[in-house]
Amino acid sequence: MRVVATLLARDEADVVHAQIAFHLAAGVDFVVATDNGSEDDTTEILEDYQRAGVLHLIREPANDRRHGEWFTRMARLAATEFGADWIVNTDADEFWWPRGGSLKDVLFSVPGRYGIVGALVRHFPPRPDDGAFFAERMTVRLSPRAAVNDPSSSFRPYLKMIHRPDPGATVEPGNHGLDGTSLRRLRAWYPVEVLHFPLRSRDQAERKSVKWIANTRPPTGAARVHEGKPNAYHERGYAAHLEGRFAEYYASQCVDDDAFARGLEEGALAVDTRLRDALRALGAPDFVRSSTPALSFPLPDVVEEAAYAIDVAVLGEANLVRLQRRLDGFEQRLARIEGRPTQRMRRLIYRLVQRR
Repeated sequence: MRVVATLLARDEADVVHAQIAFHLAAGVDFVVATDNGSEDDTTEILEDYQRAGVLHLIREPANDRRHGEWFTRMARLAATEFGADWIVNTDADEFWWPRGGSLKDVLFSVPGRYGIVGALVRHFPPRPDDGAFFAERMTVRLSPRAAVNDPSSSFRPYLKMIHRPDPGATVEPGNHGLDGTSLRRLRAWYPVEVLHFPLRSRDQAERKSVKWIANTRPPTGAARVHEGKPNAYHERGYAAHLEGRFAEYYASQCVDDDAFARGLEEGALAVDTRLRDALRALGAPDFVRSSTPALSFPLPDVVEEAAYAIDVAVLGEANLVRLQRRLDGFEQRLARIEGRPTQRMRRLIYRLVQRR
């Protein structure tokens, strides 16, 4: 079995080295990567892996970030050029953690009639930035049982996917689904977790907010080609940047020691050192590209499986809320469409009556 990861990165030098080393040690055989105009050391790190023969690099210097289009291209290359049996579409701040065995092991156990497997995203909120390697500081995970109702939040519960190759399929923006395919989705079993670290330091978070806003708000008259839209964090972060108070704003978003203690007591937070320990085993933060050892992923015990089942159930509830929100939106749009002819007819009759 050959597992190929796709990767989209932009100015992710603080994490991308660890991300690639981790996945190569977790069962990934090859990486197809797109560098979207990085201005830090991201490009050099990707080039090093390309010279090592484990990565194919695509350069996209523009600021448009066509997420779905670029992931679709990478997934099709993985299917047609690099012999993938399974494709894992990853962002640079994600670490795909198999629940027992390697990624190869869990994917080998998927019945042949299924071609899409869901992966539960586990979010790690920022901790106070003391300059240490992100995985050493960020060992606090947000529980899906914590109330995250904002549909634009980076920390809401959701799934990503792994899929078998299909040269005609299209990857949805955000990697939440696959269009134009006959591959069947495996439901209610999520053997892989996505450990997600979107905000890792003050500088990285400020840069991310500024670039998101700049790319989604082109100059007057220019076409908007950036997929997606900034969430509330980006909006508030950009405003704080303009006002020269981003450090204060970032500190307000971090889980400090007091918030950590309250979160543990309330069940909204959990201690999770898995990535820290795995990256230590790989020699973090200075990884050796040519001799990455294989990681061991033990099977969860009964207590861990029970807690995971609760988290999956919470995800189901969140999906119902999203479906209801979407249905409400459809109904509102339908009401507006149905009301337009009636309003026009009323205005026409009123004008005719006035003339008479």
